Amino acid sequence: MSRRLAVAVVGLGIGRNHLQAYQALPDQFEIKAVCDLDRAKGDAAKTDFGAGAAITDYAALLAMPGLDIVDICTPPNTHRALIEQALAAGLHVICEKPLTGSMADLEAIAVAAKKARGTLSPIFQYRFGSGLQKLKLLQEKGLCGKPYLSTIETSWRREADYYEVPWRGKWATELGGCCVSQAIHAHDMLCYVNGPVKNVFAHLTTRVNPIEVEDCAAVSVQMANGSLATLAVTMGATEELSRLRFMFEHLTVESRSTHPYRIGDDPWHFKGRTPAIEEKIASLLAGFKPSAESFAGQFARIHAAITGGTALPVTIDDARASLALITAIYHSAETGTAVALPIAASHPKYANWMPAARRW
Repeated sequence: MSRRLAVAVVGLGIGRNHLQAYQALPDQFEIKAVCDLDRAKGDAAKTDFGAGAAITDYAALLAMPGLDIVDICTPPNTHRALIEQALAAGLHVICEKPLTGSMADLEAIAVAAKKARGTLSPIFQYRFGSGLQKLKLLQEKGLCGKPYLSTIETSWRREADYYEVPWRGKWATELGGCCVSQAIHAHDMLCYVNGPVKNVFAHLTTRVNPIEVEDCAAVSVQMANGSLATLAVTMGATEELSRLRFMFEHLTVESRSTHPYRIGDDPWHFKGRTPAIEEKIASLLAGFKPSAESFAGQFARIHAAITGGTALPVTIDDARASLALITAIYHSAETGTAVALPIAASHPKYANWMPAARRW
């Protein structure tokens, strides 16, 4: 039996979802501490999740003996500093999306992570749904063939009460709108399935709420493998849903989960081009063995990587691809031009993807 890892969760908004996942993996993780500037939130989380301590001071948290992992769930503008401090303390780090607020910050963190004793794991928990993992299995077995077209839809609803949280809806603290906060997971799944992005053309607008950042997006994407993709996002849907559809040479795949925030989970629909392909799909999927999904799925794989010395399930390279796509989307929308990837250090948005006017 591998050893339990002692984890501390910092930031108790989405951090409570992380705590639920750790609580579901008691053989792998010990919730050693929770940390939030709001003492009442910390005390409540300590009680709810059986944490060893509730702390308000981040430096004191990093100095705790026996701590293995710091899981950062704070507002996006704080991520870089907190990551760098935790890595410098010799700890493993897990961090919510977006990992940083620019390509320049990402590369600085990559340098720090390379020198550190601990590892850095960006959060992309949607990857570990059983539906998406079935598609990855079919890809690995060579059943998909040439990719043609992907359509990604993120239709959620965010109203005024959501933006009452002071850091939301602002460039300085949330670092962007629906392309950074809500659709980032579905867009990561596009890259997870079809590899790197080659070219982006984007239209963004703010129509649903009186906020600084975008809340609707229509993006046209060309992948490096030659396939095309469309990304459609709104925060004004009357009925929330998320939908992925991948069209390949030999099959079409579509997510059919009715839960907007569990897009990778079953059920997914797989349709082969011929009866023979249908038989191969059925045979392969009959042998599929589901494992933990969402946050628990990613955390279980992180535990295996740390204790077994193997590759992390989500890497800095994955975060780099995600942030490059975000950078390209904002630059394209601001300039009205197509943007080629990768984003080099000479790119005008390399150090800061925010538009000059700070409003669409």
